Amino acid sequence: MFDFAVFGSLFLTLFVIMDPPGITPIFLALTSGRPVKVQRRMAWQAVCVAFGVIAVFGICGQQILDYLHVSVPALMIAGGLLLLLIALDLLTGKTDEPKQTKDVNVALVPLGMPLLAGPGAIVSVILAVQKADGVAGQVSVWAAIIAMHAVLWLTMRYSLVIIRVIKDGGVVLVTRLAGMMLSAIAVQQIINGVLQVVRGA
Repeated sequence: MFDFAVFGSLFLTLFVIMDPPGITPIFLALTSGRPVKVQRRMAWQAVCVAFGVIAVFGICGQQILDYLHVSVPALMIAGGLLLLLIALDLLTGKTDEPKQTKDVNVALVPLGMPLLAGPGAIVSVILAVQKADGVAGQVSVWAAIIAMHAVLWLTMRYSLVIIRVIKDGGVVLVTRLAGMMLSAIAVQQIINGVLQVVRGA
């Protein structure tokens, strides 16, 4: 009733795409200055949002894209542009805005989507669900998705310890580094989307 090959393949794919170690500095940058309880809640919310998005696309993703007449490259380019806007805010220090809006936005956008549940993860899950044979294959796919989100939550949950060590000056440095990393990820995602459009033309 369980296919370890399918589980391992999808888990490793999602691990590389969703990149728990790489998300840590971005999470620290976006949640700095908030009480620990709020940061923990935001980590949980981000993982729940990511899982919800991935689950919806896993169940009926291809139908959604077909209905909206949206191609996978278009999804990649749109996600890249959104990430680029957020990266510019991190680089220029414009994240120091009212906490009410930040509390809502950071957990949902960009953490939940498109950082965690980005186009790469969505497409990987859609393909994995389509290729999975029988009950064993489907169980293995969904077990890999759940396991990956558990790893993401643990990574963000315990990254909060780092904030207490690096203090405010370190957080500013991490914020700028996170902005650079995020901008590179965004540009690469846009390039990948454009290349797919060119190849398909």
